[in-house]
Amino acid sequence: MNLHQFRFVQEAVRRNLNLTETAKALHTSQPGVSKAIIELEEELGVEIFARHGKRLKRVTEPGEHVLKSIELIMREVNNLRRIGEQFSAQDSGTLSIATTHTQARYVLPQPVAQLRQAFPKVNVSLHQGSPAQVARMLIDEVAEIGIATESLTQYDELVTLPCYEWQHMLVMPRDHALANQERITLEDLAVQPLITYHPSFTGRTKIDEAFAARKLSPRVALEAIDSDVLKTYVRLGLGVGIVAEMAMKDDPPGGDLVARPAGDLFGMNVARVAFKRSAYLRNFVYKFAELVSDKLTRDIIMKAMSGRFDDHELT
Repeated sequence: MNLHQFRFVQEAVRRNLNLTETAKALHTSQPGVSKAIIELEEELGVEIFARHGKRLKRVTEPGEHVLKSIELIMREVNNLRRIGEQFSAQDSGTLSIATTHTQARYVLPQPVAQLRQAFPKVNVSLHQGSPAQVARMLIDEVAEIGIATESLTQYDELVTLPCYEWQHMLVMPRDHALANQERITLEDLAVQPLITYHPSFTGRTKIDEAFAARKLSPRVALEAIDSDVLKTYVRLGLGVGIVAEMAMKDDPPGGDLVARPAGDLFGMNVARVAFKRSAYLRNFVYKFAELVSDKLTRDIIMKAMSGRFDDHELT
């Protein structure tokens, strides 16, 4: 048996047992993938996949056990590569970050700049996506560190730690009817057209839960994943924006938009940093996490990766 066979089996599962797509992803031929999998099955003496003709239909029961072992083996192979990279070139390499648009646009520029100053030979590869995509990029080892507000705690394959708390802001033009109202309630907002995030992004869950708890059905006139897009449509007068507070930091207090804190309406949100469980982290990965949040240290991350740390220790 060899690593190529393990990689072919692992990728076949990722590609929903489609060997044509598996071959494309691995830049090889479909017959070559099929042959390698069959040879591994013959060597192990078990069928990893049940078949219908030449098509893979499902993973068998012994196949599930084989896949778990392959996952462990491939994880350690990747860790060996990182150890080699770490000690052959301690201050160079590529840091791959998976995150959402809001984090990439408003939170990470300064930490990335500080990292490049501390490690000038380190390149940064920034991958943007939904929180679920961020989690998948970590699990598939496309990225070494992920940052998002939603979803990351839902994956057993990931270790996550809280970075910082933030709240939503109500955003509206200065001439809006609510702009000078001393206290804005959920009932006030429920009758307004609202402009806010797509349901899977940037704390939207908290917004929906707050309205539902009061049995209110708000009218979301426009959804987007990009905070700048939301603000653009607020400026056009299409509705009241509900936007992450970090997205407002570049807007001057006396500008064309009024921003009101909404933590009392929707609660606080927690942005989290995540790593793949049992992954080997290089020096500059720890450094970047420390730059993102002053709550995080190398020692805390190492304890979390070994399962010896609880979120409550950061409060």
